[in-house]
Amino acid sequence: MKRHKHWLGIVVVLLWLGTLVISPVPAVALPTSPALFARLPQGNAVTDPKALLRLALPINNPTARELQSDLEQISFLVRGKQWSKIASNINKAKAIVRDRADELLSSIAPEQQDKAKALLADLTDSLERLQTAAETKDRSQLLPAKAAALDLVGDLEAMMVQDYNYTPPKEYAHLPQLRGRATVVMETSKGNLTIVVDGYSAPLTAGNFIDLVQRHFYDGLPFTRAEESYVLQAGDPPGPEDGFIDPQTKQYRTIPLEILVEGDKSPLYGITLEDAGRYLEHPVLPFSAYGTLALARPNDDPNGGSSQFFFLLFEPELTPAGLNLLDGRYAVFGYVIEGEETLRQLRQGDKILSVKVVDGLENLVQPATT
Repeated sequence: MKRHKHWLGIVVVLLWLGTLVISPVPAVALPTSPALFARLPQGNAVTDPKALLRLALPINNPTARELQSDLEQISFLVRGKQWSKIASNINKAKAIVRDRADELLSSIAPEQQDKAKALLADLTDSLERLQTAAETKDRSQLLPAKAAALDLVGDLEAMMVQDYNYTPPKEYAHLPQLRGRATVVMETSKGNLTIVVDGYSAPLTAGNFIDLVQRHFYDGLPFTRAEESYVLQAGDPPGPEDGFIDPQTKQYRTIPLEILVEGDKSPLYGITLEDAGRYLEHPVLPFSAYGTLALARPNDDPNGGSSQFFFLLFEPELTPAGLNLLDGRYAVFGYVIEGEETLRQLRQGDKILSVKVVDGLENLVQPATT
């Protein structure tokens, strides 16, 4: 008999998404600054997981955000075949890199300046290739070229994060933290998923997950629920418990609900945005990308999450980004950035063969022992 029969709450909420959306709120979920928000076309939600991760970086460089916005807009503009506007945005991006490099480099530590300058040189070449692709007016060439340029912008922005030293409240000092980001590869019986886990926005939730990965907790576990176009869930260990029992303390580890809201300097703990009276505000990590990764929890206990997690199988026709009931109710802590086709094939009973941290393990901080 399991300790709790509470994970059904996630599916209940998800099943509301097709009908109980919060309209008239605009379909926009942008974890970014007001200036960048104003530059993106209204009514278009950001659904690219890499874009969401770029926007969630805790940096303060308006020039970098302007550069990013000019390139991010291309995805929206190409749908309307606005080729002249696309050409204009590329030229603006090239001008920023060429004429305002000092502004971009101003946020980067001295010891990383040479690396950043080399990256800007690569970005200049990448933008030339993007411009050539745009001249063909061929989406199959343009969009990969845009993605390649934005990957370099994301690398540059990642270098702008300095002196990240956020410390969660003392009552959570016994929990592992992820002070930064980590990338994991999840090998499943249907293929691999590459996931970026974001400790900048959810240090405890991300830290718990990476700690369990390092313990090989998830290796061999099955996916226990698969609702087509809604949710894929895993992390329930064999035996009577629903989550992780710390072998040292013999205690069931629970993780508080942890949500960072745009404009806040630290996450909100232990309460949903609705209960906090902030239901119209946007989490920095929203449920707006296919493969959004979040912590499962009892439907009636914001602080009852442990090891179980779920992927939101986002479909814009069913769950419009920015108009769902999950934002602010469950803690997002990462996104699948590679392996979408694998995610689409996974079903209940398929297995996680292994999960390995391939980058960022140095950002995992274990609690001090007494």
